[in-house]
Amino acid sequence: MTEKEEIWVVKGYETFALFGENALKIEQLAKQVGISKSSFYHHFADLDIFIGRLLQHHLKNSTIIAEKEKLATSINPELINILLEHKTDLLFNRQLRINSHKPNYRDTLVRSNYIIGKDFINLWLSDTKLNITKQQSEGLFELAWENFFLQINSENMNKKWFETYFENLKRITRSFEKPLYGSE
Repeated sequence: MTEKEEIWVVKGYETFALFGENALKIEQLAKQVGISKSSFYHHFADLDIFIGRLLQHHLKNSTIIAEKEKLATSINPELINILLEHKTDLLFNRQLRINSHKPNYRDTLVRSNYIIGKDFINLWLSDTKLNITKQQSEGLFELAWENFFLQINSENMNKKWFETYFENLKRITRSFEKPLYGSE
């Protein structure tokens, strides 16, 4: 990718993450990056090709996040610090969820979740020390993952929010170890 292409992609990625696909207006992006609209068309031809590049960029960033997750040994502070470092990527993933009715967004979302989720779930299980089956843990994780993306936004993504979210998640998931009926 050339330097100018990268400038477009980084700004487009950030814009999509914060405001969604409808905010990707070429003229507005050109003003923000300080490059002419013709440069956009020279590098990407049209908005669909540009969005395709944004989706590729997201998968690349998902791989970077997954590599960092592999090295983490705890949710707090290690994973939380990774998530804080990758706020834009999380918000981009949230926009993919919102627009998952579109096949290219859904495909990227599924691929991204697989890349990020496989090590995330292992870290989560290790950190929570849940005594449940793998199938139960995967189901709980899927629900927690969906809930996470329903709650995040650009204003609440800070260390305190992440700590509270993961503590609440730990508390809730521990209740699944207890019998559903009767006393202990």
